[in-house]
Formats: sequence, structure tokens, C-alpha cells
Amino acid sequence: MERRVFIQSAAAGAILSGVNLLPAKSAIDRVTVCVMGVRGRGGSLLSTFASLPDVDVKYICDLDENVLGSRVQQTADKTGRKPIGIADYRVALDDSSVDAIVAGTPDHWHALPTIHACQAGKDVYVEKPDGHNILEGQTMVAAMKKHRRVVQLGTQARSGIIQASAMKYIAEGNLGKVRFAKAWESSKQGSIGNPPDSEPPKGVDYDTWLGPAPERPFNPRRFHGNWRWFFDYGTGDLGNDGVHRLDVARWALDTAVTAEGKQLASVPKVVSAHGGKYYFDDAQEWPDTMMVTYDYGGYLLTYEMRVWNRYPLHEETEGAAVHGDGGYVVIGNGRWRAFDDRGKLVKEESNVYQDAAHAQNFIDCMRSREKPVADLETVGHPSSLLCHLGNVAWRVGRTVKFDPATYTFGDDEDANAFLTRQEYRKPWVLPKVTEV
Repeated sequence: MERRVFIQSAAAGAILSGVNLLPAKSAIDRVTVCVMGVRGRGGSLLSTFASLPDVDVKYICDLDENVLGSRVQQTADKTGRKPIGIADYRVALDDSSVDAIVAGTPDHWHALPTIHACQAGKDVYVEKPDGHNILEGQTMVAAMKKHRRVVQLGTQARSGIIQASAMKYIAEGNLGKVRFAKAWESSKQGSIGNPPDSEPPKGVDYDTWLGPAPERPFNPRRFHGNWRWFFDYGTGDLGNDGVHRLDVARWALDTAVTAEGKQLASVPKVVSAHGGKYYFDDAQEWPDTMMVTYDYGGYLLTYEMRVWNRYPLHEETEGAAVHGDGGYVVIGNGRWRAFDDRGKLVKEESNVYQDAAHAQNFIDCMRSREKPVADLETVGHPSSLLCHLGNVAWRVGRTVKFDPATYTFGDDEDANAFLTRQEYRKPWVLPKVTEV
């Protein structure tokens, strides 16, 4: 029996036998974790979790032996405890002493580890977006709910001091009647070029790295760092940096609407997107320039992105803003500013961005069993869904309407084709939502 099937069977058996899969975290002195995908963002997560008090990194998982070896040694030097290096995260899932999985993997490796970890009775901290596509995110939420797990998405602004302060100001009704919010991302990135295919680097398990994605020859520009620009593995910059900005903008808009005694819909009524590869002539598939509009029916949210030019909007190269007839608020990474209806600055606060606070919130909620600040169901998935909806609208080249009741685009066959992969490469098959 495959280890994945064993985990599913074991989880189901435990439920049927009345065994409580919820560990008594409040009684645990130390939390034991496995951190997987540790080269880029995952390497930062590894350092953060290893630095938290009362957290033990027992396993480090990576498919690149060179990365794995260096991260194991770095962590041992830092903590005085040498983690076990593994290439298969399911080894950690089989270990009853492991309490949580921390996933800093590429987008196409967000869903399955999260689902498998929930089935194995582990909590999960997973980087954004919540999956490679809409159905993956929906299935992750289903697994979290069924197995009653704590799952935190890596939208770190939810733990930011300045973001919380800005939301408090907005919640006090200082902006008047709010109907518009926007998010933006501008950066100056280089071309990834268009090199020929080659052999995988020595020590890399490339077949497993591909996972559910289609089999194809190795290419250095589809691998470390650049995978996000390809349909098979990533969600473009909309799912990379855009999800952070959209999350804050949606949070601000929702807060303002609530302050008026109203409720923002869970998903926009219609979504349209425009853009393309207008600047770079290279191998990447996702846009380098993009505009997305989310119409909530009475409220509008927009997103603007370009990765070839830093052009600050409201003096922020990346950020979010919410506008009312009484003024507006601009939220950057390290500060927020409030303006009156004539554009006069009336309040400003700044603070150091605290990445560790998001990880600590996850650990605290593992013990309390409360929802974390970026709870997958109520925060992480809705914000990730905006990215997926924008990408679908761009790929079909027209406005799309998403039905949250059926989790489809209705009878729009072109859009429905992008709800999930056309095929998951065995054995890395996404389970049905009803069978997690």
C-alpha cells in the first residue's frame, strides 16, 4: 500500500474508532515540526520557526540534496539540535511526534502536503496561494474542516502591527461611505531568458519535484526561483506578490463595508483581466503586465501589476488603498497613512515588518485550537481565490462569473476548464472534495 493511501486509511479508521485526532496542544511544552521546501521562501520559514521558543524542527524536507544538506547543518549550528533530512514529507507524517508541517514549496506542491497532513492529524502552515488552482484550494479547506486542523496561510500581513492599526482606523468609520479599493505591485525583475532543456542538476529528484504536473524535460528556467512563471507549477505574480496586496485590500474593503453595517460578498460577482507579456521576450508564460477588476456589485476592487518597472502609487511600490467619500487610507509594508477627502494627510503610523509574528500566531493557535489570523477557510482561501479568478479571466480573455454555490463558472466551459488541472500525474492525484 502506498504511504499516501495508508495515511488516508489510518485517519478514517481513527475517526470511526472514536479516537480524537486533535492533540491536546495546551499540554505540550514543545511543538515539533517538519519544514519542507527550504531553498527560497521556505528557507526563511525554516529560520523563523527554528528561532521560535518551544519549537523543535525535527525534519527538514527538500528534493535537492545540496539545499537539504546545507539547511540541516545551518539549523544544527543555530539551534544545537540537528534535524533529520528527508526527501519524502510522508516520512514526517508517519511520525506521531510531529505536530505540524510547514510548507514553503512551489505552488503546485501546496495542496497535496496540506491535505495529507490534515489526514494524518497534523496542523499546517502553508505558503500562499492556497493551491495551484481553484479546486485545490477548495479541497484543502475541505480537508482542514473534516479533520479539524489548524491551517495558517502565509499571508503575513494579517499579523502585521501596522495593518491591524490601519484596520482599526477604517473600522471606526473615518472614511465615510466606501465603495472602492485597489491593490498594486510594481517591481523591476530581469528576464529569465529562454535556455534549452538540459539534465537535472546532480542530487535533484526532478520526477518528484514535478509531482502532479505533466512530465517534461528539465529546464533551468522552470526550476528554482522561476517556476512561478509557468502554468504547470505557478500562478504568476498575481499569486506570488499580488495575493499579499489583494489580501490587504480585501481586508480593508470588508472592514469598511462592515463599519457601515453591511456585508461584502464572499466572492466578486464578475471578474475581468487584461494584460500579457508586453515587456519580456523570454520563456515565462504568465503576464509581466496586468490589470484585474473585481466587481462585488456596489463595491469595486482593482489590481495593477508590472514586474519590469518600479513606479510608486501613493508613494508605495506595492500596497493597497481603500477609498471613501470622507477620505482614503494607503497601506504599505511598513506604514499606513490616512488622508481626508481633499488629500490632506491626517494620520500616519509605521512599524517594522514582523514576519515571526505570523509563525508565532500559528503555534499559539495550535495550542489553543482557535482560528489563526490567516485561517485557510475564512481568510487564506478567499484571498487566494481572487488570484485564481483573475488568472482564469486573463486566460479566457474575457469577463467571468463565478458561482460560489457550485464552485464553478456555471455553463462557461472555457472558464471551467481552468478550475483544476486537466490531469494529475500519478501517484500525486488530488482527492475528490468529498473524499478527503
